[in-house]
Amino acid sequence: MTLTVARFSGEGASWDEFVRAQPQWSHFHLFGWQRVLGQVFGHETPYLAASDGSGALAGVLPLVRVRSALFGHYLVSMPFFNYGGPLGSDEAIRGLAAYAVAMAGEEGVKLLELRSRHTLPLGLPVSHRKITVVLDLVPGHAEGSWKKLPSALRSQVRRPQKEGVTVRFGRDQVGPFFAVFARHMRDLGTPTHGRRLFDTIADAFGDDAWFGCAYLGDIPVACGAGFHWGDEFEMTWASALREHKRIAPNMLLYWSFIERAAQAGLSKFNFGRCTPGSGTHKFKSQWGAVDEQLHWYQHAREGSASTPSPDDPKYRWGPRLWQKLPVPIATALGPRLVRFIP
Repeated sequence: MTLTVARFSGEGASWDEFVRAQPQWSHFHLFGWQRVLGQVFGHETPYLAASDGSGALAGVLPLVRVRSALFGHYLVSMPFFNYGGPLGSDEAIRGLAAYAVAMAGEEGVKLLELRSRHTLPLGLPVSHRKITVVLDLVPGHAEGSWKKLPSALRSQVRRPQKEGVTVRFGRDQVGPFFAVFARHMRDLGTPTHGRRLFDTIADAFGDDAWFGCAYLGDIPVACGAGFHWGDEFEMTWASALREHKRIAPNMLLYWSFIERAAQAGLSKFNFGRCTPGSGTHKFKSQWGAVDEQLHWYQHAREGSASTPSPDDPKYRWGPRLWQKLPVPIATALGPRLVRFIP
């Protein structure tokens, strides 16, 4: 079968119908992200499609161009998130990747990175620097999912409950979520995304985007947000205020998300990506979750390259400087910088 690869010019509904029919799809393959990333960050989004002789879709590849004088020129699927990469038949996946490699070469791209949760039939170099951590749930049975947790961990969840911490979900939690998230990111020394991103996500994806906050009285002290697709929920962002570490509100927050996912009939709770062996990895593993290796396929202009990271020695000064900024200044400056760090 002969396939044609070109920039996608069809309707978003046909793209999403194809995506949802693929066994390895993720929320970040959905067409709505083209509008979100273009609208919020101003990035070009050259989404690609492979079509057969009749014009029917055989594969798709959401691509986003991230270019800056400081960090360089990247094509990533998907930037800021864990998955993307080509979907479809093996032939379509290879054709889409070849088209993207050619595009990167013609345009002087520093790095093309196709982020996949699964192995792909590609000959490109692959980075395994990140993993995701997944917990199996008892679908439709929150109590069954609770009993599967280690007993010591259940005690840690009960502690904030005894301190009076409660958890709320809904579109109205975007504001409290962002207040905690922005403060936590400053404390980590990491530039924050802007409030506009989360408002746009909530508007674009409705009930598929979950926002929740843990409260001590009327004060939000921990927060989380993520996405539901298929039989899975992924916690994409989570934060907690350091001054309330003693009562561990994040433990109740995570359990509340897990409980909600189980009650919704989902079979998997995805804790999101992390670096193997990191403190974040250890936190996620304690819930009884299992590691899943991520496969980020790469084509670099000059031998090897990677997207910017605070682990890179040449950027290590950044977090130390950022932690010294007042929260309002860090919150205002963060979105101007983080949009170029895919």
